[in-house]
Amino acid sequence: MLNRLTASLTLSTVLFASAYAGEQRYEPLSASVSALMHQSVSDSATPRLAFEDEMDGAVWLADMSTRLRKFIPDEAERREFLVTTHYEATRAGLDPQLVLALIQVESGFRKYAISKAGARGYMQVMPFWVKLIGDEDNHNLFDARTNLRYGCVILRHYLDIEKGKLFRALGRYNGSLGKARYPNLVLSKWKRNWKYIHGDGDNITTVSGRRPSDSPQRQRF
Repeated sequence: MLNRLTASLTLSTVLFASAYAGEQRYEPLSASVSALMHQSVSDSATPRLAFEDEMDGAVWLADMSTRLRKFIPDEAERREFLVTTHYEATRAGLDPQLVLALIQVESGFRKYAISKAGARGYMQVMPFWVKLIGDEDNHNLFDARTNLRYGCVILRHYLDIEKGKLFRALGRYNGSLGKARYPNLVLSKWKRNWKYIHGDGDNITTVSGRRPSDSPQRQRF
């Protein structure tokens, strides 16, 4: 009986049925896009903060770590997560704070989250992506770096499809294109919880060549 209860509690921890966790929709990829995405998810370089000034990176990491503490209590795990998120987001041309907002909405920073649709991990990546662009033998979507890498590459892909329109790209990511609730929620979390301003008043990173402050406001389709 005790074993069943323990198993049930463990399962409930893993199965995070978020109201906002969606599913990327399967769409055939051209050979060139598939090859490019495969190359992107196969990166094996050591994650690092992408700041020109080391001190800027240290300040960002300390700030984000404080904000993230309530979600990931362990300091070493939290810092490793943030460094990896910053690396994967930056190499995909995304704002790391936007990615943090998306993760908060999709999984609540639960590493082993599984949606009702079967999306997995921090960024709620659908398993079909591993077959489409990855390595089924070596790519585990519950591995933190693998999940973050796939999620960022997929969001970048949707941004490219939507010609840089973040609002629509977020809708595609969640499988809710044409509905405003999810994009508005991510943008709200981004602005309220994760916006980061550099000491000289400039935003550290951009999305598709735009500062976060220039990103779409709450919209309706």
